[in-house]
Amino acid sequence: MAVMTSTVHHPDHHPLTVGFDLDMTLIDSRPGIAAAFRVLVAETGVPIDIDLVVSRLGPPLETELAHWFPAAEVPAAAVLYRAAYPDHAIDPSTALAGARESVAAVQALGGRAIVVTAKNEVHAKLHLSHLGIEPDTVIGSLWAEAKGEALREQGAQVYVGDHTGDVRGARVAAALSVGVTTGPCDAAELRTAGADVVLEDLTGFPAWLTAFEADRAA
Repeated sequence: MAVMTSTVHHPDHHPLTVGFDLDMTLIDSRPGIAAAFRVLVAETGVPIDIDLVVSRLGPPLETELAHWFPAAEVPAAAVLYRAAYPDHAIDPSTALAGARESVAAVQALGGRAIVVTAKNEVHAKLHLSHLGIEPDTVIGSLWAEAKGEALREQGAQVYVGDHTGDVRGARVAAALSVGVTTGPCDAAELRTAGADVVLEDLTGFPAWLTAFEADRAA
């Protein structure tokens, strides 16, 4: 497993708090999002390249819809999409490898695992409940730098995500950025954006976290 660490040290000794992105970090939501977009296509008649949509998950829904709808129609399209989401997007989506174990690893060390995501909070909680992933806090409807504000308020020392926007959020929070290459951004993009650590997926995260916390305690 490829890992890249920086020489940045994070010496604070506050209680461990680790933030996680949701889509393509903890869960593979591509099948569910594709299903919800198919409903949107059927209801609006607007042609949408759904394969392209699910290849670039990360930014808010409205950002994606703006590629397919005139600006004035985006809010209504978002309402239709979100109405379809619970019935069509939850069941097909799956947990990514190591997701449950990574959240549990934070809690096993006496820490708090929080999810900070661009997805709206209600749908994020539906996904997590359906998949048996149990973070301590879920915060939705935040993207990139705005994630950083929430992470800072929560006292997060680490933020884990698959997108360069997640790296930017970690930077705003002065948190260590852990990138995973399970989403649209590859290792080089994550490193260039400033990720302190890059993992292929979350299966290596519990061991990394144990070492990180031991170093922090020392």
